[in-house]
Amino acid sequence: MIERLVAEGRVRITDPDDDEVAEWRRVVNYAKRHGLEPAGKRIEKVPYGGSGLELFLAEGPHPNARSQRPKESQGLVPVPVRLGNLHPMVAALKDDGSRLVMPSALRRRSLLLLQGLAAEAVRRGYEVSKARSSFFPREGGVDVAVDGFAYTVTVRQEFTDPERSARLAVELAHGLTGRPGRWRDRKSRTLEEAMGVILGEIEARAVEDARRREDEQQARAEREVRWQAAKEVAKEQAVREQLAQVLRGEAECWQEAAVLSACCTALEGRIGELDGAVDESALDSARRWLDWAKGYARSIDPLSRLPEMPHTREPTPEELKPYLKGWSPFGPERRG
Repeated sequence: MIERLVAEGRVRITDPDDDEVAEWRRVVNYAKRHGLEPAGKRIEKVPYGGSGLELFLAEGPHPNARSQRPKESQGLVPVPVRLGNLHPMVAALKDDGSRLVMPSALRRRSLLLLQGLAAEAVRRGYEVSKARSSFFPREGGVDVAVDGFAYTVTVRQEFTDPERSARLAVELAHGLTGRPGRWRDRKSRTLEEAMGVILGEIEARAVEDARRREDEQQARAEREVRWQAAKEVAKEQAVREQLAQVLRGEAECWQEAAVLSACCTALEGRIGELDGAVDESALDSARRWLDWAKGYARSIDPLSRLPEMPHTREPTPEELKPYLKGWSPFGPERRG
């Protein structure tokens, strides 16, 4: 697909069904996630021709420029050595005896790690708030929100047995498949040195989530366009059916009027044949019946006067359903 976009500039898919749209969206998302977009360009999707889809290469980085994947040059996050001037959320954890239940030295280190992370997050313009997740007693953490996406960072005592009780672990909740979500002290890097990586991972996830949100919004917009297009076609067909019903009714009346007119002609001939051969009162009665029959035949004949274009009305949801091809008449997110 990338080769085709580079060669042609645009790829247009006319009248795709939901499965085709979903498959194209998966292809585009895969290309974005795995860095397959050409350098300096990004893949964009827009509606095309009502229910169609157009893919093209746009210049420049993704619109969420503020949340572009962090670079390795961001450096270390300063972790303080004293518990002073704490962020309100870290101060609340410090005062909560039911959280971070562990040896005092580990508890102090946990608070220092969270303070370093919180201070740097605030410096970068992010929001730090009380964690929404529940914790075990030996855990504690905060939520870091980037571009409206909140991520829970937890510090916990990794083990409770005496031989390994001095180790801490930092976890980033709701890790995505294939993304790191847990850090611990290593010979080559302490947790203090890993805080920059952890904050960078939060920023990277925000990029993924922002793209996912944009893709979902675009998918909803594309679905809305296809639904509106399908609804317009269904409306035309439903109105056509209204007119067809009027026409069928007129045709039935015309056929009936033709039969009745033929009957009147035959009756008129029969009266002529019997003139003078039957009682005059009987002929008079027959003539009166003939006059009424002719008038009735004319009254139901739609061609006895110039027909007008019938008035139509807005089709009801039930009248639209047969023509919506699986769409609901009530909205794009519902199925018929």
